[in-house]
Order: sequence, then structure tokens, then C-alpha cells
Amino acid sequence: MIIGQPDADPDGTDTSVAVPDGKAEERRGTQRPLLRLRLALPVALAGGLLLAAAFPPVGVWPLAVVGPALLVFALFGRSLRAAFSVGLVFGLAFLFPLLAWVINLAWFAWVALAIASALIFAVFAVAQRLLLNLRWWPLAVAGWWVAAEAFRDRWPWGGFPWGRLAMSQAGLPTQGWAAIGGPPVLSFVVALTGTTLAWVVLTALTGRAGPGGGRTARWRRTAIAAVAFAVTAGVSCLPAALPLDPVPANAKTAEVAAIQGNVPRARSLEAQIDELQVTLNHATATEKLAAEVAAGTRPRPDLVIWPENSTSIDPTQYPPIYDEIANAASAIDRPILVGAVLQDPERNASVLWLPGQGPTTTYVKRRLVPFGEYVPFRSLISKITSLTQLDPTDFVPGHQTVVFKVGQIRLGAVICYEVAFDDLVRSEVDAGSNVLTVQSNDATFEREGPTSEESEQQLAMAQIRAVEFDRAVIYASTTGYSAIIAPDGHIVERSGLWQQAELEARVPLLTGTTLANRLGAWPEWTIVGATALALCLAAGQAAAARRRQRGPRSADSPAGAEEGR
Repeated sequence: MIIGQPDADPDGTDTSVAVPDGKAEERRGTQRPLLRLRLALPVALAGGLLLAAAFPPVGVWPLAVVGPALLVFALFGRSLRAAFSVGLVFGLAFLFPLLAWVINLAWFAWVALAIASALIFAVFAVAQRLLLNLRWWPLAVAGWWVAAEAFRDRWPWGGFPWGRLAMSQAGLPTQGWAAIGGPPVLSFVVALTGTTLAWVVLTALTGRAGPGGGRTARWRRTAIAAVAFAVTAGVSCLPAALPLDPVPANAKTAEVAAIQGNVPRARSLEAQIDELQVTLNHATATEKLAAEVAAGTRPRPDLVIWPENSTSIDPTQYPPIYDEIANAASAIDRPILVGAVLQDPERNASVLWLPGQGPTTTYVKRRLVPFGEYVPFRSLISKITSLTQLDPTDFVPGHQTVVFKVGQIRLGAVICYEVAFDDLVRSEVDAGSNVLTVQSNDATFEREGPTSEESEQQLAMAQIRAVEFDRAVIYASTTGYSAIIAPDGHIVERSGLWQQAELEARVPLLTGTTLANRLGAWPEWTIVGATALALCLAAGQAAAARRRQRGPRSADSPAGAEEGR
């Protein structure tokens, strides 16, 4: 066995105290630690790093199962105080590499975001430690992952939903669960595969993977755990064998194009985001597509989509920019969805530009990036640091769902960061969208060296959204990766980084709703509610166990020698 000494702490909350064999099952509040703390921390470090590698750009998807399993090993039998330390190490190892792309904005933003997110993870790790006391802890801990993600998706400042297990599964046999219950159910299935794997290993090594276990039942328990793991792993891939939401043979279609104008590549963000040049690049690429259409080498698209910040100068207030967009729309003779920064007040918007008419319907980004598009507590922070001067004006958020109508197309748009939020994308489908677009300015986060973390991670989210809602998704970025994604999540066309590209494809215009869309947020809240009840039960059991431990000590001997303390 690899049993370590309990990391008991006289001043801490200790639920992992060893007791004599005769009364072990009656009085043991939980298991002994599987590993000594000095070994558990490196295991947590490895688990966090491996989980980060499950996400793009590394994308070794089985590590999304291994990472949660290693966290169970590191937390197993720990005191609550030590569980916080284990969770913090795991969280730092997971989030620092996952969010490495933030360094391209500012190194201190990367450090602050990773540490803050890891601290939230560490607090939740204490809850996972308590859940491990339950008999059916693999289910409870899988629910814990959904609950932890639900919290981080919403708090603080509207949440930061990066690193959800579901978003590591794009293009894999498991991704179909997103169409059944949305990303929360997909995260639950991935986490459950990891926890049942941990259950197999724990029962084989200790024979005490749950309260009431004993050595005599070790192999029976191991066999049960192995069967549970095999079933869970099989079920996780089951959607790949099911005909989930196939495209009808008579489905309407439309020709759509995504323009990636590219940006000047530079080490300075200010030099890279040359506002006038970026707009000229997108106009030039659109005119190139128009020339190919006129030559008969490409079909004329029904709609052209430019990315977020394809013009960061308000075209309604700067005539040269207005003329460039108008000329591009006239050349292609089709509507262009332009990602624009509008002024008075400052807004991040999608504007439908019609040939010969100009800007019409506008969608304003609803979920703004804290410390990127607005600064929380600006008046207070400005008294402490001058960093608020880097972002002198707060953007104003929108509050309405908008569907752009272009012929048969009913286009639902979300802007960059918004693709990570379930409710925002769902609202576009509920409003009647038959195709979706994500407009992004990934150039902001792709500057130092050949990095592609942010672009690939966000593209994977768009793939999961396509599966979740059975909609084609057009992902348009200033510099890559841009892509056209089919409703089943596979990429039809894709650009590279740091290149100008014109993507075009015929996509289905679907109006059906998936089970995930019909259920809405109910699967997530059901899992969170059940996990909360399980945590209450686990906390009650831990408190009762502690009372039982204290009682015999005071009755038997002052030093507690009979219990080896």
C-alpha cells in the first residue's frame, strides 16, 4: 500500500485520524491519506499541468480524465487545511499554463487572473475533500466539477468561464453530450470518467475507497469499481454512435464568407493594432473575394462577416473609414457584418452594413471583459495605481439579443469572450437564429512568439456551441484562427495565424432545437443542487465523526494514548 501518515493538525479541521483496528469502522470519520502531504503536493502539481495539456493548443484529450483523478488521489484522506493547499497547487498548475495567452496583454494581468482563479479553486477543493467521505463519492465529485465551474462562470464580475472540462472535448466522441444536456452535462460525464478511474485505483491500493470498506472486500470492490469505470467510459462516448440532430436532406442553405484581414504583427500592442491599417486589410480582402466572384472562380456569398474590431474607429464619425467599408460592400454586393467600436458612448458592436445603404441593425456586446473593456471599482483603483489610464474609458454593455435578418439567414452573433457563456449563446438560438457567428479579435492575445492558446481555446468553444445547438458557426478573427464550423462540430474551412484569408462555404440553415436547448440551464442547476445536498450530508457526517472522536478521548485518557495520538 502507499498509505502515508495522516496530516492531522491539532489546530486544524482534522477528519483523517487513524484509530485502533477494533473500532476503526465505527469511529473513523474518513480514510487515511493515500499519500503523505509532501508527495500529495507534487501529484496535485502534475494533475494540474496534465489537465491544462488536455486543452488546446496541446489538446491531449484523455488528460481531461487523468487530471481530476490525480486531484482525488492528492485530496484523499487529507485534513481540510491540507486540502486547501493541495487545491491551490493544482489550481496554479492548471491555470497558469491554461491562461498563458493573457501575458500578451500584460504580465501582471496573467499573474493576477491565474492566482485569483486558483484561490477560488482551492476553496472548492476543501468541499471536494468532504465529498470524498461519501459512499458514492465518484458521483458527488463529478458534480463538484460542474458546481465549481458554475461558480467560476458567474463570479467575480460576471465570471471567467475558461477551463471547463467540456471545452476540452471539441471534435471528440464525447462532444455529443453537449447536444443532450449542454456543457455542464458534458463536464459531468468527463469528470465522472475521471472519478471512477480514481475509484478503481484507490480500491486496488487501499481497499477503503468509501466508508465501511475493509481489506477482506478489496477485490470485490475493485471489480465493482472497474466495471463502473468501463461503463462510464463507454457511456461517455455513446453520443458518437447516436444519430443526434442530423441535418435534414431538404434543409435550406446559404453561402457565407468570413474575412480575416490580418493585422501588422508587432511586439507592441499599440503597433500591432494599427486601427486604420486593420480596416484597410479587411476591405482589401473583401475586394479580393469580390474579384474572384466576378471572375467566376468563387460563388457570391449571401453574407460576409468581418471580425471584432475590424474597425476600431467609429465609421459613422470618420468618413474615410465609412467610405472604405461602403466600397467593400459595393464591390461584393452583399451585406457585411462589421465588428466595430462605436462612440458616444463607447460600445463593442456588430453592425450589419448593406450595400448602397450603410449601417443598419446593430448588436452591442452584452458581457464585457473586466479590466479589458471596463475597470471594476475604477474610482478606488485609480487612487492606488495609474494602470487604469491604460483603459481610460469604460465600454457600455448592450442588453438585447439581436438576430440579423439577411434573406433566409437569421444570424445570431456573439462577440469574442461571449462564446464562453451558455446563456448568451442560448439566447441567440431562442430568438430564432438559424446560424451563429463569433466575431473575435484574437490579435490582442497572439503577439509573443508562435502562441496560439487563446485562438485555439476559443475556437474549441465555438465547436462545442455548434454541437450544443445544432447550428453552423462562422468564427471570424482578425488574425486567426478563423473557421467555418458545421453543426456537428467539424471544421469545414480554417485559416492559419498571421495571414490574410477569405473563407467561404455553404452551410445549412437549421431551425430545430436540441434537447440541450430545450432543457436550458436545468441540467446545470440540477447537478449543482444535488452536489450541494451531498456536501451538506458530507459536512454533517464529518462533524458527527469529529464528535465521536472527541468523546472517547476524554473518557479514556487525558493524553489519548489509547488512540495513538
